[in-house]
Amino acid sequence: MPKPIEVRKVPLHHVSDASELTRLIGAGALDADRVIAVIGKTEGNGGVNDYTRILADRAFREVLVAAGTRSAAEVAQIPIVWSGGTDGVISPHATVFATAAPSPSDAASPSDAASVADTTSVADTTSTADTTSQPRLSVGFAMSEPLLPEDIGRTAMITKVAAAVRQAMAEAGITDPSDVHYVQTKTPLLTIQTISDAKRRGHTVWTENTGESMDVSNGTAALGIAVALGEIEMPDEAAIMRDRTLCSSVASCSSGVELDRAQVVVAGNVRGIGGRYRIGHSVMRDALDADGIWAAIRNAGLDLPYRPHPADLDGRVVNVFLKCEASQDGMVRGWRNAMLDDSDVHWHRQIKACVGGVAAAVTGDPAVFVSVSAAHQGPDGGGPVAAIVDLGPRP
Repeated sequence: MPKPIEVRKVPLHHVSDASELTRLIGAGALDADRVIAVIGKTEGNGGVNDYTRILADRAFREVLVAAGTRSAAEVAQIPIVWSGGTDGVISPHATVFATAAPSPSDAASPSDAASVADTTSVADTTSTADTTSQPRLSVGFAMSEPLLPEDIGRTAMITKVAAAVRQAMAEAGITDPSDVHYVQTKTPLLTIQTISDAKRRGHTVWTENTGESMDVSNGTAALGIAVALGEIEMPDEAAIMRDRTLCSSVASCSSGVELDRAQVVVAGNVRGIGGRYRIGHSVMRDALDADGIWAAIRNAGLDLPYRPHPADLDGRVVNVFLKCEASQDGMVRGWRNAMLDDSDVHWHRQIKACVGGVAAAVTGDPAVFVSVSAAHQGPDGGGPVAAIVDLGPRP
């Protein structure tokens, strides 16, 4: 049986800052040896050469080694996924996941939910029923087989990612794919060196444009997630990055130069583990779809009015996690935009700033996880949204 999860969001005060993680551990809010995953945003360019991801990764791992009993080699196996680029109002931050020993004071008040998909009113969480019977957040992690440069953009990568997703589901104690609400991956992209390596071994690669390979790696990983969860059948290789109707509603895929296989973090709800957190998801249909974010928060368990306001959240949203993509037709709600034609500012940065503003307006909090390059992740021009909420009793 998986253990209950503790989740905390911390700011990054500068590019290599992990002081707030140190503070949480020192205060006893988290145990360094119980940290199982970190998902965060750094302030770099989000591109192939975004060194801020490496700096943040090093800072967080050094804290976990210094504050715990695990060796550097053991800490190196913890999935720490950094998405570069905090364009617009998005604030650099990290969401830290740790296991927590079951405790009556930490357990969430029970809900009347009949299934994980039900929405649950916090106002109705006053029953004295056993809290462990309620669906609560569980997190699992896996690493795929090594991803070769020639795998990226091809069915070999889909197969390897799908296998890792299934392994991470098992680690989280999730048997029903409908209980999965968020799958975060980090996969390798192509560099000049890895392209040359493939050629030396007699192989071709999907693209020799290293920047484009970021989109390809993300999109192929998303198809692997969709296959693992039964959202789609195994696609033909020709459909990769071309048939945007093939997608996952829970995939959030990122890529970088700092690894050679897929890191996979699966987050969903499991009954019987206790804890105070719950996760839900929805999709944004386009870049302005605030209702998609509100739907994810409702799906996580908060009862909201028809026209909600950030004040209605009562500080219970730990974080929201979004993927975004400029629509392939260059339109939003019937109006033309110039993102895909702009030679001065890449569309990655423009759409990220746009959706980050929408998400921050919904939550009233600029520390939102918004990641770009959402091929095969939600509908074209939109993207998946996951929300983690705290259903515990208020102090």
